[in-house]
Amino acid sequence: MVGPPLFRFKTITEYHRAAGLPKPEHPLISVVHMDDITLPLTQGSFSLIFDFYSISLKRVHDVKFKYGQQATDFDEGVLFFMAPGQVFGVEIENGVIPRHRPEGWIILIHPDFLWNTPLAKIIKQYEFFHYSVYEALFLSDKEETMLTGIADNIEQEYHANIDRFSQNVIIAHLELLLTYGERYYQRQFITRKISSHEILTRLEDFLSDYFSSGALATQGLPSVAHIAETLTISPGYLSGLLKSLTGQSTQQHLHDKLIGLAKEKLSTTSLSVSEIAYELGFEHLQSFSKLFKTKTSLSPMEFRQSCH
Repeated sequence: MVGPPLFRFKTITEYHRAAGLPKPEHPLISVVHMDDITLPLTQGSFSLIFDFYSISLKRVHDVKFKYGQQATDFDEGVLFFMAPGQVFGVEIENGVIPRHRPEGWIILIHPDFLWNTPLAKIIKQYEFFHYSVYEALFLSDKEETMLTGIADNIEQEYHANIDRFSQNVIIAHLELLLTYGERYYQRQFITRKISSHEILTRLEDFLSDYFSSGALATQGLPSVAHIAETLTISPGYLSGLLKSLTGQSTQQHLHDKLIGLAKEKLSTTSLSVSEIAYELGFEHLQSFSKLFKTKTSLSPMEFRQSCH
């Protein structure tokens, strides 16, 4: 069975051409307005891959789109951050084509534009560039207005006469937009508590089942990637959610659960420290003892003695 068409764009100019847009004023940075796009890539489902960064605010009326396994309603403003090489898939429900044109904008940034700037070194630290598309950022009207103002400023800057200050000004606007993105994601983790807590509940259920199954001894701690895949979310989104709600990364959360289980075994069983370390998936006793002391300030034996 043939899947939906896949379109890959290596340059911003290629994307402009495919979307029926004029040639970009700057080959490495562009702000595209959705209602200016005149040539839809396809009338049905499709996937896109950009070899450049994109930040897009989209609102599409009359239709729900499916991203991954999740249906998303785009009647409100939604912001996506996509890193080069990511697949952006769209499945239109029941083949229905929206009656109204999409609204919003896309900022396209080629990695070469960031060359030799501080942002080039830190842009990969913004984890939301690697979130799944259905983990997009839902904006309030005020937030949308703020970010749209920044996009407008970027567009105005490269519309003006390009000079030696232009790149630094645009980079400053991009950094401001990314900072607001971080702030708004933290707000979303808190305000969307029902879905957030539902993810945490599923995480706790998974870890409880995994720890009680004996898998620790044979497979060790589950990887963050495996946990995220089981929960059907991206590793970055899981880590960001946990940091917001618990102050810990996924790895730190796992280690705390592991140490809690170690304490239980040390205080309620007669197993040796070596046996406990093996049951918890440690190949070397020294590794277990080091982690335990880091977390509790006591060696396993000192903790056992304190319990009695």
